[in-house]
This record gives sequence, structure tokens and C-alpha cells, in this order.
Amino acid sequence: MQKLIIQGGVPLHGEITISGAKNAALPVLCAALLTQESLKISNIPALQDITTMLSLLKQMGTSITAHNASEVVLSAVELTNLVAPYEMVKTMRAAILVLGPLLARAGEANISLPGGCAIGLRPVDQHIKGLQAMGAEISIKHGYIHAVAKKLHGARIVFDIVTVTGTENLMMAATLADGTTILENAAREPEIADLANCLNAMGAKIQGAGSDIITIEGVSLLHGAEYTVMPDRIETGTFLVATTATGGEIHLKNTYSHLLDAVLDKLTEAGANIDSGENWIHLKMHAKPKSVNLRTAPYPAFPTDMQAQFMSLNCIAHGTAIITETIFENRLMHVQELKRMNANIEVEGNAAIVYGISQLDGAHVMATDLRASASLVIAGLIAKGETVIDRIYHLDRGYENIEGKLSTLGAQIRRTS
Repeated sequence: MQKLIIQGGVPLHGEITISGAKNAALPVLCAALLTQESLKISNIPALQDITTMLSLLKQMGTSITAHNASEVVLSAVELTNLVAPYEMVKTMRAAILVLGPLLARAGEANISLPGGCAIGLRPVDQHIKGLQAMGAEISIKHGYIHAVAKKLHGARIVFDIVTVTGTENLMMAATLADGTTILENAAREPEIADLANCLNAMGAKIQGAGSDIITIEGVSLLHGAEYTVMPDRIETGTFLVATTATGGEIHLKNTYSHLLDAVLDKLTEAGANIDSGENWIHLKMHAKPKSVNLRTAPYPAFPTDMQAQFMSLNCIAHGTAIITETIFENRLMHVQELKRMNANIEVEGNAAIVYGISQLDGAHVMATDLRASASLVIAGLIAKGETVIDRIYHLDRGYENIEGKLSTLGAQIRRTS
């Protein structure tokens, strides 16, 4: 099993380019199922989840041509297999995103239920409820969602809870439905607007993506298109937090500040000086960071995917911080690993009280999920001595060549078996 070994205490300095957003690329890849024509997608990150999704689409009959490391052309002329097997879905919950496109295009889908998740429950009941409102007949047998619909029709759907993948799934399904679909209490994440932009480039008629009410006027068919995936706002935030925590200076290219206003506000509160332009962000630290309280909530509030990284920052900041997690019930598992590095943290329900100390100690720790692994990398960068991180396959699901980019910034980090 591979590990990361980090010698801490080196401030990050330099310039890197942010990769395409995994959480935008995955639904955009699934959009290829909606048309017989080719969809050319650029700015695709080289990540394990992307590889898994491409494998899933290929076994459904999609031909895939890679022009280079970040660009693929998908052509689903004929869908030969309408099943998303458990072996693939269990490693990547985003595989549920093929449900809506398959049902809309082929009239049938068999998708394995995703199963458990380390950070908490992620039910798919909102996906099922919405598709049933659009005329689908759905049953669950032997751990699979079996959906059939001769032709989906438009409907008004009010989500009981805000769900990103649920919004994406129903939005894709509605593009080929008869009539107009209105999604209320829809998720507002930038990745949803990115998917809508791609679908509109393919001939869809979608309005309101990025707000809590999305209107989709169904069309008879979608055509091919070329589309560039948005930059990864969570990768952007992670490198900004790492630089703030280590007291360094960084220039990020191919990223947009408006994608993470809540994160930049908290970094400014911590003492970072931040400038930004059309497609770049520059951050510089002049002193030890100050503690910042935060509470996760759906976009545009503070993202749950940045909570763990800020916890590492707060571990060595001046003062005491309260971090409240409201999205996932098990997303404080990194606390125990940080405490192995001498962090002073108390957990009370869904909140963590972080008492800033002068120095973390390097230790042997274990990543429990994707963002927890990023928090441990940041902790390793600021710790005294050597930190060894096990189970780093989590990192490869969401960060493209993270050790290479950190090495460019001066970090002493290497991967080993």
C-alpha cells in the first residue's frame, strides 16, 4: 500500500496550475449518454474517479478517444449495456449519475445502489422520487435500482433536501423529456451550472442553473459539442489553505475567485493577503494565522469539502476555533488522526473545538476519506519532523499529482510503497 512521507516546516512558495474539477467532470462525462453524436471534453483531471467513470461509460457502449491527458472524445452511438454494476458503483458513488441519462435516452436503466460511505449517509431517494414524478416506474431488487420509462414527461419537483447529484441527475433526464420540468430547492453549486452550460451547448434548454429553481424545457434530441470543464474550486482552496498554514506565498493559475467566496473570506479572516484576476489567485502570508470559526452548509455557504483542511490550519493558529459540520454526520474522523500529531481538539456532537498550539508533531497517520487525507497532508507540511500518511489512494480520487505540485512549491514530500 502506497504512503506519503512529508518532512514538515517548509513554507510553500511558487506557482501552479489548478486542474479541472472532478465534481464537474463526472456529470459532464455522463452527459455523453444523452446523444448519439460526439462530445469533446477538455480540462479533464487525471484522477481515479475519472478513470472509473470512463470505464463504466465504455462498458455501456461508449467509444472513448483520448487526445491527450486532459481531453477526451466520447461517442455513445449505441448503448449496448444499461447496467452500472456494483463493482464500479461501490468505488465511486457518482456512478449514480448515469441513471437519469440512461432512462431519458434508452428508456431503461439498472443501477447498483451505492451502499455505504465513510463520511455519512448519501441517500438516493430524491433521485428516485423525481424520476417517478417524471413517469418512470422504479423498483429496487437485489441491491439494484431498476427504472423503466417509455418516455419521460416534464414535472414540478420539489427536493426535500438539497442534493447535488440529485439535481444533476434530474436535470439531465429532463433535457429529453416531453414538456417542461421545474426543479425547486435545487442545489446551487457551480458544478451544476457547469453541467447546464455543457447541456445547453448540446442543444438543451435550461434556465436558472446556479439558483434554487431550475427550469428545463425538454427537446427531442441533443447533439454533439465541445466543452471545457471548470477549474476545481476545492483543489484551489486546499492549496490556498496549505500556503496559509505554512506561512508561504502562492500564485494559482486557471482558477476563479468567485467560485469560493466563502473560503477566501475565511482565509482573509485568518490573516492572508489575497489578490485575484480573471483566472488567477495570489495569496501571501506575513504572520502566523489566526483561528477562524466556520460552519458548513450548502453552496454558497462554506463547503463541507473544505472543513478538514481548515481544521489543520486552526490546529496551529492563534486562538480557539469552533468548526461545525452540518452536511455529513461522520465527517470529523480526521480529528483522531490530527490528535496523533499532538493537535488539541475536542469533539462535541457535530462540532469540533480546536485550540491552537505552537507546533504539530510528525506522526504515522491514516487517511479515512478524500478531504481528510488532504487535511493530513496540510498537517504534515506544518508539523515538526516526519509525517507518514497511509491509505493515500483517497488522495488520488480527488487531487491530480498532489505531491508533484507540492514539490514544485518547495515541499519535501514523496510517495513510497
